[in-house]
Amino acid sequence: MKKFECIVPCHFGLEAVLKREIIDLGYEITSVEDGRVTFLGDAEAVCRANVFLRTAERILIKIGSFHAETYDDLFEGTKALPWEEWIPKDGKFWVAKAASVKSKLFSPSDIQSIMKKAMVERMKSKYHIEWFAEDGERFPIRVFLMKDEVTVGLDTTGDSLHKRGYRKLTAKAPIAENLAAALIMLTPWNKSRILVDPFCGSGTFPIEAALMAGNVAPGMNRNFLSESWGHLIAKKEWYDCIDEANDLIDFSEMPDIQGYDMDGEMVRISRENAKLAGVEQYIHFQKRSVEQLSHPKKYGFLITNPPYGERLEEKASLPAIYTALGERYRALDSWSLYMITSYEAAQQYIGRKADKNRKIYNGMMKTYFYQFMGPKPPRRT
Repeated sequence: MKKFECIVPCHFGLEAVLKREIIDLGYEITSVEDGRVTFLGDAEAVCRANVFLRTAERILIKIGSFHAETYDDLFEGTKALPWEEWIPKDGKFWVAKAASVKSKLFSPSDIQSIMKKAMVERMKSKYHIEWFAEDGERFPIRVFLMKDEVTVGLDTTGDSLHKRGYRKLTAKAPIAENLAAALIMLTPWNKSRILVDPFCGSGTFPIEAALMAGNVAPGMNRNFLSESWGHLIAKKEWYDCIDEANDLIDFSEMPDIQGYDMDGEMVRISRENAKLAGVEQYIHFQKRSVEQLSHPKKYGFLITNPPYGERLEEKASLPAIYTALGERYRALDSWSLYMITSYEAAQQYIGRKADKNRKIYNGMMKTYFYQFMGPKPPRRT
């Protein structure tokens, strides 16, 4: 079966988590760069990566790469790629996104326009037609320029992989599902331990944790652009992949996962989203302020995305919120606290320095993942 080089973008700072996921799926990593991991795989791998990877943004098949310092270089390099091997003559094709870092060519719109013209010229000569109806399946292209090296990928995913299909309703500043999953995976939490999110918003952390606890593949209830590319990926590959995902679901051990929010409407939204994800029976959502945070059991985890105060009028409330979180955390004997925030004074008001602090880019926003680690529970006899 034909081997592809698959490029998998992710949040900056979380490449190691994605790399581990891909290795666990059984594939060979060829490179790790800022914001993306590349691996080798066949058509089955494209399906499995789309369905099973929790921390990825999308799966691209690498079409090729070349050096370009001028727009002529870009045109000729694009034209030299074997587009006819990927896109049928009725396919709708366009450069959906162009990103440039430390390169002489930096205008996304110009890069997109010139590459489209080059693709048309190549396919004219190969299909011996002058005009393309583009009324067939969609083939979006994504291109990265780094230090004048152009990497071209065909997007197999469509809507970003963070869109699992369950979050129809959101909070004001929701955390992306794939980012929430990655942050949980950076902690030692497992389904035998308690997990509480005291600022649950639309429920993303608890829902992602419940999906992990039941070994539910994040992409098994959504569609992907490449499902209709029969000339590249047989339908059977997708059916086999979903059968595999169904076989792996296991809720034999009930997890203890809870989500609190002071806004009753957000609690209602969280419950609705959990229901859409099929995990509502495994999560307890409750209207509760951070000042009321408590739990009778030991060795639990607080994993949360507290308010950042991005709006000026909200900044004034942050010291009280983080002080209350710090006080309630200290009262939770032997618990661990993991939180993502852009608030620079977070540690000051929590009342202690984090054991670990990881810089992560949430979109274009620089945030910190603060890790306050509690003791490990005694081994079960």
